[in-house]
Amino acid sequence: MPNQPLTIDAVNRMDEVAFVASFGDIAEHSPWVARAAFAEAPFADHAALVAAFHHAIESAPHDAQLALLREHPDLAGKAAIAGTLAPESYNEQTGAGLDRMTAEEFALFTALNNRYRARHGIPFIRAVKGSTKAQIIAAFQERVENEPEVEFATALTQVGRIIRFRLEDRVAA
Repeated sequence: MPNQPLTIDAVNRMDEVAFVASFGDIAEHSPWVARAAFAEAPFADHAALVAAFHHAIESAPHDAQLALLREHPDLAGKAAIAGTLAPESYNEQTGAGLDRMTAEEFALFTALNNRYRARHGIPFIRAVKGSTKAQIIAAFQERVENEPEVEFATALTQVGRIIRFRLEDRVAA
């Protein structure tokens, strides 16, 4: 990830290989999203870049969307414990305090993660940037009993928020 955000002009000068190399990890382990977004280049502005990523996900077949959702790690889950989170996921989770939980909080997250996955077949996904542990837990508890199709749509919306946040960090508005 570059130290200084790229300009939209720099993004528009990229070929597909450079674009995917720069943004292939924006959507958790799913470079196909960046490849699909690149098809909408050149981008008029930052908002158009974000919209291209959102459109790539929205227009993907259900199976591709499901695979994308399943690539996301559990919040405060096994990947976090093992230290194998993608760098941006790590920063987002630690920024929300998920690396500093009490034993009770960790047990609650584990139980909610397991219950959510069993009911919905996907991990609980929330753009946690700017959230507190309490806000995340409240959202988790509110959403765990939703119908699976509602959660599928909500998870895709949250992935869109995550992508927007990540692009804000990489490309100047």
